[in-house]
Amino acid sequence: MAGAAAAALLLALATFMVTHAADPYAFFDWDVSYITASPLGLPQQVIAINKKFPGPVVNITTNYNVVVNVLNSLDEPLLITWDGIQHRKNCWEDGVLGTNCPIPPGWNWTYNFQVKDQIGSFFYFPPLGMQRAAGGFGGITVNNRAVISVPFDTPDGDITLFIGDWYKKNHKDLRKMLDDGKELGMPDGVLMNGKGPYRYNDSLVPDGIEYETINVEPGKTYHFRVHNVGVSTSLNFRIQNHNLALVETEGSYTMKQNFSNLDIHVGQSYSFLITMDQNASSDYYIVASARFVNESLWTRVTGVAILHYSNSKGKASGPLPDPPNDEYDKTFSMNQARSIRMNVSTGAARPNPQGSFHYGSINVSQVYKLRNEPPVTVNGKKRTTLNGISYSPPETPLRLADLYKKEGVYTLDFPTMPTDGPPVVGSSVINSTYKNFMEIVFQNNDTKVQTYHIDGYAFWVVGMDYGEWTENSRGTYNKWDGVSRCTTQVFPGAWTAVLLSLDSPGLWNVRTENLDTWYLGQETYIRVFDPAGGYNVTEMVAPDNILYCGLLKDKQKAQKPHGSSSLASSAATLNRYLLAVMLSLVAVALVQ
Repeated sequence: MAGAAAAALLLALATFMVTHAADPYAFFDWDVSYITASPLGLPQQVIAINKKFPGPVVNITTNYNVVVNVLNSLDEPLLITWDGIQHRKNCWEDGVLGTNCPIPPGWNWTYNFQVKDQIGSFFYFPPLGMQRAAGGFGGITVNNRAVISVPFDTPDGDITLFIGDWYKKNHKDLRKMLDDGKELGMPDGVLMNGKGPYRYNDSLVPDGIEYETINVEPGKTYHFRVHNVGVSTSLNFRIQNHNLALVETEGSYTMKQNFSNLDIHVGQSYSFLITMDQNASSDYYIVASARFVNESLWTRVTGVAILHYSNSKGKASGPLPDPPNDEYDKTFSMNQARSIRMNVSTGAARPNPQGSFHYGSINVSQVYKLRNEPPVTVNGKKRTTLNGISYSPPETPLRLADLYKKEGVYTLDFPTMPTDGPPVVGSSVINSTYKNFMEIVFQNNDTKVQTYHIDGYAFWVVGMDYGEWTENSRGTYNKWDGVSRCTTQVFPGAWTAVLLSLDSPGLWNVRTENLDTWYLGQETYIRVFDPAGGYNVTEMVAPDNILYCGLLKDKQKAQKPHGSSSLASSAATLNRYLLAVMLSLVAVALVQ
């Protein structure tokens, strides 16, 4: 009997090996908790992963299977979302309220997803209740497979840099301000890798603040991956006396282009090659400063780190490198964005050129124009809207409601065009079909830059301009080498148009990355339904460890709370060990 059971186990594991052997696994154990840090000189509570702020970089390669065991040691529910990771046909791992029940305090949950056919620079963060304003973010680096050539020489080092505006108030206080109808106001500063500014000005920067130093060797070239993980402020990034050679953004190799500075908007990620070609007479400033504001009032909203050559002759001093001088030229930043083009001749995750998918020649099957306005009052509460609808997440995740045929959780009546009726609060979702080709126009009628992100997809940015979008605007579209990415800026009083191929069934979040307007309702979902296939055919089945809540809460089994990460970590480690042993046994059995 034991022999038969062992044989069955070996057969099952052999099948597992055959189907997964070519795609390695990467395992991570995370304890998400509060720690005390003083990034701007004042002790405050931040969200850390394994006691680190920012969290660790997930360094993986195309097609890796990623297993992340997350223990929630916070005092409130938690999810982790993976900005830019496409979760091919597997929205169950997306980590947003439309697809996942939150992880309760003291519980752990394991994400298991594959970075199928992806390369590039991305980041993860906690998407619930303004938590990203307290930290919990980290980088995702998806490297090319060795068999795929990269369109630049191998750099001498790889550096991840998180920039973002920061408040001394914790995320719960910021949340309460928004609930009370207040503005968040000017941030208290800009952090670089979780640290405050170098003391470049004694009157602006207090003494004793820890700042980030990046150590480099003269003559070498480094790959900088820069992510704006802030709350709501667009930042101009620059390195004193150094050229920024842009080569990749959010999973697409770009035409190599040199910048002295580049605007990086909330939620965006860029990769630069930076050569250490200066004489190192002193250290050099790395700067991220607020954009589209009164700079004389916002001088404190500037992050400063140090680039330190090994042969540097002294500390950085003097004024910071100048930001763009475009106070009276609102097209400067937009023209920067328009100039970023996809390298259509190189491969990325696969050897075929990035331009082999001729998006400009495909017939569009659906068009949505999503317009946001300045905040409005709905039922006595301050809210933000898309097409007049302020999204309110149901207690039951949308995808879970579909699986268990729970009706009335959400509606499929999201308007294709802006409406003139009074704003309403609801859970209205864009309805679409597998393999549709969709055009989305984001129209920003607010007074601040909004950046929009779509989970599960990369889209082609084909046009942007000031004014109101009309059908005639299509005449300006770039139909050949528009960059493919997952997050795009929309300037105030302007529009941005994107195209996307809906080749991944599921429910996918469409949101602004600005935390304040997102929290107040500026989001929706796209339901991509496959009537000919669907669940367990073109879409993956729900994972065995799925959490239940809302209308399905009675299905949830109790989980013993963990006092620390040790139990969860030990269990995950044991599981990995047993899996490795069993796979080894299978390999031996197959050889014999």
